Amino acid sequence: MTSSLISMKTLSRLVVGLVVAELLLVVLSWLFSATLTADVRPLLSSEGVRWFFAHFVDGLSSPLLVWIILLAMAFGVLRYSGLLAHRPQQRRGLGLRVTLLLLLIYVAIILLLSVWPHAVLLSAMGSLWHSPFSRALVPIIAFGVILCSMAYGFTVRTFTSLANVCKAFVDGLCLATPLLVIYVLAMQFYESLRYVFF
Repeated sequence: MTSSLISMKTLSRLVVGLVVAELLLVVLSWLFSATLTADVRPLLSSEGVRWFFAHFVDGLSSPLLVWIILLAMAFGVLRYSGLLAHRPQQRRGLGLRVTLLLLLIYVAIILLLSVWPHAVLLSAMGSLWHSPFSRALVPIIAFGVILCSMAYGFTVRTFTSLANVCKAFVDGLCLATPLLVIYVLAMQFYESLRYVFF
């Protein structure tokens, strides 16, 4: 079984903490709504139960989820390419040169698409922030890491086929699985808080 970024003991504590927090919020929202001093919406009302079921998927659908998945895949390829390894390899120097060259080309392309006046990835006002560039910054970084790691891996022969790369993607996702569990519970708690108090 692939190891993960978080130990199972830590994950279980976080899961218990988030589940207890959600249950406390359910009970407290019901208690506070019964008093006249609090303006909250209870999760135990018919409206609250309808909201919980109807908005569960909407609450989980966010760019953060996509970022976690992309960065996990990028980390998997980076880790298994051998680029982070300190072991001396016969082809390591060539691999580093190829990777650096590819990184420079990739950065140059991104700069041409985003920094130049009237560049495609700028906003309508010509700024970098609140633009396609800023919204795609994490995917741009993840794709760059994947590209450079693949180039290094194929050069030094830690990757010999696309099947090896796909395995690295899957292993990266396996490593990040505890983060996905935490994400689901934390986002549900956050959305519940928003429903109850806002």
